[in-house]
Amino acid sequence: MIENRWRQQAAQTAIDRWGPTYGKYLALRLYTARLIGSDPALVLHGGGNVSLKHSHQNILGEEVEAIFVKGSGWNLAELEPAGLPILDLTYLRRLLRLNDLGDQQMTNELRTHLFDASAPNPSIETLVHAGITDKYVDHSHSDAVLTLTNQPNGERVVREALGDRIAILPYVYPGFKLAKAMIQTLQTQPHVEGVVLIQHGLFTFGPDAETSYRRHIELVQACETFIERKTSSRSLSISSPWTESPQVLAAVAAPILRGLITSKTSDENHPYRPPLLEWRAAPPILRLVNSEEVKVLASTGPVTTDHLIRTGRVPLYVEDPAWHDRATLRCQLEQAVEAFRTDYSRYLTEQLDANESNCLTNPEVKQRQDAARAADTSPRVVLLPGAGILAFGPTKADARIAADITEQTLQVKCNAQLVGGFTALSEAHLFEMEFRGLQLYKLNQRTTKPLEHQVVVISGGAGAIGSAIAQVCARAAAHVVVTDLEQDRLDQVVKQIEAECGPGTATGVVMNVTDEASVRSGFKEICRIYGGLDVLVPNAGIGHVGLLENLELADLRHVMEVNLVGYHLFMREGVKVLKNQGIGGHIVINASKNVFGPGKEFGAYSVSKAAGHQLGKVGAIELAPHGIRVNMINADAVFDNDQISSGLWNTVGPQRAQSRNMKTEELPEFYRNRNLLKSRIRGYHVGNAVVFFASNQTPTTGATLPVDGGVVEAFPR
Repeated sequence: MIENRWRQQAAQTAIDRWGPTYGKYLALRLYTARLIGSDPALVLHGGGNVSLKHSHQNILGEEVEAIFVKGSGWNLAELEPAGLPILDLTYLRRLLRLNDLGDQQMTNELRTHLFDASAPNPSIETLVHAGITDKYVDHSHSDAVLTLTNQPNGERVVREALGDRIAILPYVYPGFKLAKAMIQTLQTQPHVEGVVLIQHGLFTFGPDAETSYRRHIELVQACETFIERKTSSRSLSISSPWTESPQVLAAVAAPILRGLITSKTSDENHPYRPPLLEWRAAPPILRLVNSEEVKVLASTGPVTTDHLIRTGRVPLYVEDPAWHDRATLRCQLEQAVEAFRTDYSRYLTEQLDANESNCLTNPEVKQRQDAARAADTSPRVVLLPGAGILAFGPTKADARIAADITEQTLQVKCNAQLVGGFTALSEAHLFEMEFRGLQLYKLNQRTTKPLEHQVVVISGGAGAIGSAIAQVCARAAAHVVVTDLEQDRLDQVVKQIEAECGPGTATGVVMNVTDEASVRSGFKEICRIYGGLDVLVPNAGIGHVGLLENLELADLRHVMEVNLVGYHLFMREGVKVLKNQGIGGHIVINASKNVFGPGKEFGAYSVSKAAGHQLGKVGAIELAPHGIRVNMINADAVFDNDQISSGLWNTVGPQRAQSRNMKTEELPEFYRNRNLLKSRIRGYHVGNAVVFFASNQTPTTGATLPVDGGVVEAFPR
């Protein structure tokens, strides 16, 4: 049950924090906005809205009526003063006298009547807030409210639950039309505490922050109590006939699905744009996904149109997956995805035809039509009984948002079904919002980088070279998986990358590349985390110093086990995933300058690296028919990466220095001076080479790129 979390001491803390600069009223606006935003039962990921009406001093020193409203893209849970753009309230109320106002015109009028031109775009619901006379306004997409508003007889059910405390509006297109409808409703019912919007959410308002927030919580609590009373004796029909765990099943299905729903592009150098996965299979989720109710509800639209841009119109539900037969499962998933695309294309065609007559006269309709024609028809969310929710997005962060919304949607739909039934908006309404320019704008603020959509997996990722490769690839917009023997060292690398590139951009997987079971287990985990992979970087390696005549067989075997067998196992299991996806990929082997320029007393290392290098050439020949390119990097003497030292050089450095009659700390300078360019080779140089190969800048496979500053005896030949 949701609770009223207003605390006077916390409110005073907010006043102490923001009040001296922005005033008490705005401080309390931020306080209750954050209370609403931090409760996922009220809003998710940028949903919901708040506003404050208060005076504002303009540049002339005049006190004018203003409205502070949440900016587009801001999350209520983290709202700051900068996220509340300030607009001329008097002018906005004059706008509301118009009979109609299109999105583009509305956006222009809102932006030209900001008091700060650098402020974020005001919410598309700004005019709705302006039309409500109360000082404070709160708006959420409460789970409990949506459970009731999406009933077949939603208005009657909402009235039964909330009585006369609220007004009820049927679904109205959000924006100017909703603002006009809200004004008309409140003029006829001026004493209500809030307005429930059918299939949309809840607005409350009041003269002060506490009153508006308290009303919001009380109305949601009343809905929750009503739902509990209606559903207390009812439950879902659940079946769980599968013997394998969700973890096993998800690892099997994820790369197949990732390949099947990957977007194809018109760029021959970058033909695929694979998505990232977020997998969910906690017990409550499995109960929903495995239920008979979801089998029917999956074909219905979202609980609110705000979620369309993240999850699409409907998820793909695969009935009775053939988990017992992997080949049959693949065929089943292929057919399911193709059927989904066919149905989605049918939906688009019908709506495009229905809107065609307005396309020539209304630029916003044309914009919507153009966006629909360019739409990807693949599913964004897949519901797999036995495995759970598999949500996909352009980034891990996007996939997490889609998964969060899907969890909420399933719960709301099932609760609605238990109360009496679930009814979604019509396809016409869904189409209007799915391709609305103001909504799509939120998703189109991305920059193009070389490794967008790519998952890069690196063995030895906690070492100097491996961590540097991970950092460079993450900066190029890849999602990186660092694998190594020690979790603590992996955590250090992941923490550093996420701090720079954002949550979800890196993960660590413990893996012993000499152990088949460990490698298999690691790649299954990678499939569960990101859905698959695109770039393999065999990098884990060790060295051994000693003359051949003194080389013990055990030492030779140990080096070969890591540097050759480890490369083979890492590549073999990774290639299985790449082939399951069917969208090509890259293997970039970190070999060594020693492949062509071996060193005295470094026989075991040189032989193992030459073998790994040859493995790459064979791989280039065998994997080309599958669109998988294999290239090699021959680097020389990388001693560290930031605070991470090279484990190999920590081991062999003292002996290599001794053989050259120098101190260990003199080695980096020695290796710099021996190459033609007099360059100190850094880990990020190797990372740059990986990005070059993995970004398809040239149609190259089977090649060797030296990263050594120019060591003559190591020139490829």
